[in-house]
Formats: sequence, C-alpha cells, structure tokens
Amino acid sequence: MKTIVITGASGHIGGNLVRALLDQGERLRVMIHGEDNPALDGLDVERVKGDVRDLDSLTRAFEGADLIYHLAALISITGGQNGRVHATNVEGARNVAQAALEGGVRRLVHFSSCHAFDLRATTMILDETAPRPSTNHPAYDQSKAAGEAQVRAAIAKGLDAVIVNPSGVIGPNDFSPSRMGEALLSLRDRRLPGLVQGGFDFVDVRDVVRSAIVAAERGRTGESYLLSGHYCTVADLMRLAAEVCGSQAPRLVTPMWLARVGAPFITAYSRLSRSEPIYTLEALHALTLDRPLVADKAIEELGHDPRPLRDSLRDIFASFEDIGR
Repeated sequence: MKTIVITGASGHIGGNLVRALLDQGERLRVMIHGEDNPALDGLDVERVKGDVRDLDSLTRAFEGADLIYHLAALISITGGQNGRVHATNVEGARNVAQAALEGGVRRLVHFSSCHAFDLRATTMILDETAPRPSTNHPAYDQSKAAGEAQVRAAIAKGLDAVIVNPSGVIGPNDFSPSRMGEALLSLRDRRLPGLVQGGFDFVDVRDVVRSAIVAAERGRTGESYLLSGHYCTVADLMRLAAEVCGSQAPRLVTPMWLARVGAPFITAYSRLSRSEPIYTLEALHALTLDRPLVADKAIEELGHDPRPLRDSLRDIFASFEDIGR
C-alpha cells in the first residue's frame, strides 16, 4: 500500500482531504505543526511533527512517501506579518518541493490559490492564463504566486508535480473555523451587524478535495487547475445562508468606497486592542472580483463539478451542529 503524506492536514481543506482519502482506504501520514487540531481527532492517521520552514523535518516526514499533498500555508489579510507569510508560503513551498524531489516522491500535489492570479485583470476571461499579481497586490497574493514559481523550478529539475488553485472555500468540517465560517455562525446567531458590497467565487471544500484527488491520479505535470465554484455577491450569499438556517441577513450593505475609508481605522483599532480586524483593505481587495472564475480545464480534465451553493450552506450549518458549534 502506498504512503500518502499531507501537510496542513488540520486546516479546513486538509481535514476534508484526510477524511476523503481514509474513506478510500488509503494509508496517511499527516505533518503536524504545533498542537494537534480537532479536525484530526479520532482519525486513524500517522502523525509526525514538522514545519515547512524546516527542510530537515520535511525530509524526515516524506521518507518512504509515494504521494504528497502540500496544503500548509499562512492566509493573511494583514500584510506580510513580519516575513511569516513569505517564509511559510514561498520558502515553505520551495522546501517541500526540494524534499519531495530529493526523496524520490512519485508525485506532489501543490495547493495554491486563485489568489495566485490577478483577480482584477482586465482580460476577458479569468482562468489559468490570467496574469500573476504585481507588487501592488496584497502580500498573500504575491506569496502564493511566488510559491508556485518555487514548485515550477523543482518541476524543471525533474519533480512530478501538479498545482491546484481553489477559489473561496466553504463547506463542512470547518473546525477552527475559517473566516467565512465565523461569518456564517455570526449570521446564524444574528450577531452579524452588516455586510460589505462586493462578491467572490465560492466553491465547496468537498468538490475541491475530489478534484485534487483526481489531479493526483491524472493531472498533467506542471499544470495549474483552477478549482472554482459559483460567483456570488456577499449580500446574496448571506441572504441564501439566512434562508437555509432560518435566520435573517443584515439589511445594511456598506458601499465599497465607504468600507475602504473605514478600513485603516478598523486596522488601527485591532492593533491597539490586539484583536482580529473585522476586515482590512486586503480583504476588500478580494471582494472587488466582479465575474466568475473559469474552471473549464479542471472540468474537462479532472471532472470538476461544483455543487450548488445552497447545498454547501445547508451542509455547513449541519456540520456546525454536529461539532457542537
């Protein structure tokens, strides 16, 4: 039986990927950074300590591995975080690719992001041919593009790797929970004071996982596959979520220009209070997406098939109840 290693297994996508692979009878080794996470409680997996910033720990974790899913990353809406974003998303990707290449791993599936592309590009279609972020883009976006470049450098040296680029991920088994998960919980409990104008592309985590597993089997070496779902404004998404969970969506929708004016003050307050900002200019940057992300290549080659948003939202709230949230 082959050995599969997963970095970032305790995250939202990672926890769902682990469950899907265990359902297929696979033998898994998960790399844990820091404390164990409820996402992995009770699951029959081998656990090893490691850090993507530490090449030696990766070499040990990947020993004897046939397939690696690299998900470990640092999502940020607050800049580079004193170099932590670059160290994790760029240097970490380089270390993972190097350890996989030197360890003779059969294949690497690198989880990047739709943010590795310029989501505000003026091209007619936003797909894998879209330009990459410039220095004017948020640090997170730049880091995901640069991390991909590190993987491609290893591919040029002989590494068999494929890259997947999910859009905004929602869905069940969101243990931490994610920022979107927190927003949906606040909506359900009628604690969400208002919304911000704008929209994004949202995809179910289970559809991302299914397509990534297929990519490991038959994705073309060196290809990027955009795993998008459905474009939806924030207001429409929350109205749909309110219908599903029996709550009420806020009536207040702040215009984007006004939200931008307020963002620096919210950021300053969060620093003084040492709390997480409700939103930042970087978060607003993502919500300026004004059209769907095109996943034709993933649909044709991987059978990517995003389910309706209503189904995802129904299962999110059911999952929150199951885990005591």
